[in-house]
Order: sequence, then C-alpha cells, then structure tokens
Amino acid sequence: MMTIPMLKMFLDSLEEGVLFLDKNRKVMAANRAATQMIGYEDGNLVNLLCPSIFKGTECAQSCEKRGSCALTPDWKASDIIQDIVLQRSGNTAVFLRMWAILLPPSESVPLYCAIILRDRSHEVELEQEVTERMQLGSMVGHGPAMQKLYSQILRAAQSDANVLLTGESGTGKELVAKALHDSSGRCKGPYVPVHCASLPENLLESELFGYAKGAFTGATLAKIGRFEAAEGGTLLLDEIGEIPLGTQVKLLRVLQEREVVRLGENHARPVDVRVIAATHRNLAAMVERGEFREDLYYRLRVLPLHVPALRDRKEDIPMLAGKLLNDLGGRYKRDNMRLAHETVLALEAYDWPGNIRQLFNALEYALVNADGPNILPPHLPPEVQSISQTAVDAGWPEPLLVRPYYRRPQQAENELEVIARALAETGGNKAEAARRLGMSRTSLWKRLKRNHS
Repeated sequence: MMTIPMLKMFLDSLEEGVLFLDKNRKVMAANRAATQMIGYEDGNLVNLLCPSIFKGTECAQSCEKRGSCALTPDWKASDIIQDIVLQRSGNTAVFLRMWAILLPPSESVPLYCAIILRDRSHEVELEQEVTERMQLGSMVGHGPAMQKLYSQILRAAQSDANVLLTGESGTGKELVAKALHDSSGRCKGPYVPVHCASLPENLLESELFGYAKGAFTGATLAKIGRFEAAEGGTLLLDEIGEIPLGTQVKLLRVLQEREVVRLGENHARPVDVRVIAATHRNLAAMVERGEFREDLYYRLRVLPLHVPALRDRKEDIPMLAGKLLNDLGGRYKRDNMRLAHETVLALEAYDWPGNIRQLFNALEYALVNADGPNILPPHLPPEVQSISQTAVDAGWPEPLLVRPYYRRPQQAENELEVIARALAETGGNKAEAARRLGMSRTSLWKRLKRNHS
C-alpha cells in the first residue's frame, strides 16, 4: 500500500496541478505543480477557498453563483472542462485548463473532489503563432501558392500604386483587397468597395463620381461619389471588366489627374485614393478585341496580383474547410461540428470550379443535412459525393476527425494527441501527417520538438 510520503512524492512528480477540496470548496492539499501554476509558495494554498484563488475567472463566478464547485454537478454528469486565464501577481497571466474528479465519500477523510489543472500557456502561444503564419487578414492557407500571395500583398502594401487583382470567381479577391488595405499605410482611412457589374452605366458614373443638385431628374440633393468617400483610403473596383467603354474614359482621367468632376458640375475636386481593381476576366484579351482600353489597363495594372484557384492549392483545403465550418457552426449555433477524415479526402479530390464560394456552399449543405456533429461524405452535395469513395479508397483505413487549431480552446482536441494519432496512422510519415492535419511540415516538426522539450 502506498504511504503518505510516497503519495506526496507521486503527486509532486505530476505535470498537472492537483487541488484537493472539501465540500465547502476549501483547499485541503495541493501538489507542487498546482502551486507553481497559480503562483503561490508551497503550503500557502491550504485552507484558502477555491473561488478566491481563481477570483475574476468564469469558473470562480459560476462557483460562487452555485454555492458549490461548478465542475462537479453530480456523479452521472459528463466531464466538464473549463479554460481560464488566471492573472497572477506581478501582472503575469497563465492559461489553465481545469476539470474535476469527485472522490468517494469517506468519514475519515473530509475530501470531496480533486481539481486538475493543466498549463496551456505554451499551447496558446503555438495557436497564435499558427494564426500569424498561416493566415493574412481573413485569408487562410499555408501552401506555396498562398505564401507567395501573402508576400506579394505585404510588398504591395508598402506603396500607393494601383493594383490589379485577377483570378477566377469565388477565389476571394475581395479578401485580398481588404488584406492589402489593412496592411497598408492607408489602413486608418476608409475602405470602399464598388461592385461594377451590379450597376448600369448611368448609375455607375454617378456612384463613382457623385453628382450635383439638379444634375438629373430626381437629384434633389448633391451627393459625393465613391472616389470622394474613399478619400485617404482605398477604393476597390470589383469586376472592373464590366465597365462600359464610355465610363472607362472618365475613369482613366480620374486616375491620371487624381481629381473627379461630379455629374452636373464643371469644376474638379482633388482626391487621394489608392485604387484596387479586380476581375475574373482576361483583360489583356479584351484589350485585343477592343473591349477594354489599353491605356486604362496599364494604368490599373501597375502591380498585378493573381489569386490562385482552389484546385491549385488543395493542400489548404483541410485548414480552409475547418475555418469555414467553424464560421458556419457559429451561424447555425452548432459549434461542435467536425469533418470526418474521409470527408476531407473527398473535398481534396474535387476540383471546385466555383472555388472557395462553392466550398462554403457545400459545407453549408452538409451541415444542414448532418444529424450529428460529424460531417460524413453522404452529407456532401451530390457532385462532391460522386468522388468520395475513390478518395476514401486511396486514404487512411480509419477516419480522423479534423478540427481546426484556431477553434476556441474548449472545443479543440489535445494537439499532441491529434499529432500522435496522425503519425501512427501514416506510419510515421511526417509529410503526409502534416498534410492531413492541415499544417506545414515545419510547423509539425516544431510542435513535436516543443511538446517533447
């Protein structure tokens, strides 16, 4: 039988902190890890009330409201996990994950439960590092194509030159434009998007350049245009290829002279605007056919950026699908949704002619059709389902439920357990495990190194 000194030695050797509480939530004993995590000296936690130790956290607030430990409602309840940020003395913070174990009733030992503490500070640091490296603004991706695009965006953000964004419909050109604005020196100025294809020629000119009172029937008041609204900031001309030739002439003048003339006026107003144009059409071919002015094309195309199609960066699909599903889960109040691994294989095998927009719609379709928390291939749209069996046959024999690492902490699986399982199922192939986990091989190597250091 284990003696008291042996038990204390065992508890002090654990990486997890352990607090033993009585029925009144008073600390009866604590191991070394608990005192270090909380920031107390050995022995100083004993006889303190648990809510006072974690004062100000959600856990303490719930505990005080209930009058009992909120982590242990009864014997039959499933485990309750609480993530908190504890502010320690010296204005330092530690990220803790907490759960409780009810202890068998005993007349001789007045213990009620054990609170288990795990320090997640390093995990949170890793999550933040991944977020910084694998996304820019609202864009997500870690593959070579996206790394190149990130670099180009940050370089373009250092200047005020006009930018021409090209790429297929649904690739996220609007997100690129917003990331460029937010990364530039104009980030504190307005960001004004204009969807040129949605406006007829007569309305497009008044929207872009503004109009004077009485300029046309119904113009009872003067109105500034989008160029003036974007003063000191960025103007996105989305679907620039749809602008009529007559409007192109006026737009060229604004870009050359950096001034606008409102409809119904004869004097110019200076504007300080950075223009980003976006299109899914081949403007060079349109110039050859006489459908787009050559001088305007080169005026817009000072800094060309191409947004890759989703089929050209399939290594990003697991991470991207996880983020989109996370967004959808919040919208539908189903935050526990997960993608089974065979579903991810099906998503990777499909070519996505509609790109990210189509992927988002497919995931929304699947979420609506899924009865439980796991999205399986049969829940996907028919055009994606048709290739799912081929994808599964070429993949892992056992499914892996994929969760994005940027989910809220209480929803994420233990990172090291997920990595270990992925490595086991790929026979130790780090490159394949990293691909299926939606991270770079370097990121996987760093996680393994830090978790074992």
